[in-house]
Amino acid sequence: MFNSVDTMIQVALREEKPLWRVILEDDLKDRGKTEKSSRAKMLTLWQAMGAAERDYDPSRRSPSGLVGGEGAKMTGDGVGLCSPFLRDIISTALKMGECNACMRRIVAAPTAGSCGVLPAVLLPIQRKFGFDDDRMTQALYVAAGFGQVIAARASIAGAEGGCQAEVGAASGMAAAAIVALLDGSPHQMAHACAMALSNVLGLACDPVAGLVEVPCIKRNVMGATNALACAEMALSGLESQIPCDEVIDAMGAVGASLPAALRETGEGGLAATPSGRRVAEFMRGR
Repeated sequence: MFNSVDTMIQVALREEKPLWRVILEDDLKDRGKTEKSSRAKMLTLWQAMGAAERDYDPSRRSPSGLVGGEGAKMTGDGVGLCSPFLRDIISTALKMGECNACMRRIVAAPTAGSCGVLPAVLLPIQRKFGFDDDRMTQALYVAAGFGQVIAARASIAGAEGGCQAEVGAASGMAAAAIVALLDGSPHQMAHACAMALSNVLGLACDPVAGLVEVPCIKRNVMGATNALACAEMALSGLESQIPCDEVIDAMGAVGASLPAALRETGEGGLAATPSGRRVAEFMRGR
């Protein structure tokens, strides 16, 4: 099991294998599974992401009534500020987050609260470039490899490391996966992940009324667009001045230093605003 991005990359270079295969083979060795079963499982996860998007119903509302229908409002051309591709990413992120809040089936990647980030970039990219499902599952292996290192060196739990550990981790994973899809090098994948994580260091986890709805769902949009921007930068030759492993270590240290009120307790940040408290009181009354 890899606990270093640099080690992952060095193995890929030494063995002259694509990074997704190195991650797959390491996982097979660690869990004692066959490649056939592993790839079938990953395909199932990929298909579940697509199914969640297709299952989206704009008429559904979460039990709290706080969210629902917003993904549909972002469908189409809009006012012209964003390209159709970018609006597709925003819309998909919202739809996935709403599906989670409405108790539908989603893929926790790496968590339910950050379930919108990976599909929000990968599904529109498949539509845009026409990649087959096999290519998409390879990208998911890359995302999983970076996610494993983040989990090992820092955290993917909002209660432990704030929202940087959930939406932030998903953003870093997605950035690396995008670079992999567009034939970037392993080093470019690491730079994309490092930049994405650097952009969200210190992000609080402050769910209003303790629900994974506000501001969580719209933060998935931020995580997805952050991943896209960082992948674009990495593929264009921009680099993170701080190595990816060191960024992850910094993320772990920052998460540990966050006060408890900013780590999924619903006691700080937006949850502590007057409006946030009114929502919490209303939910308690219900």
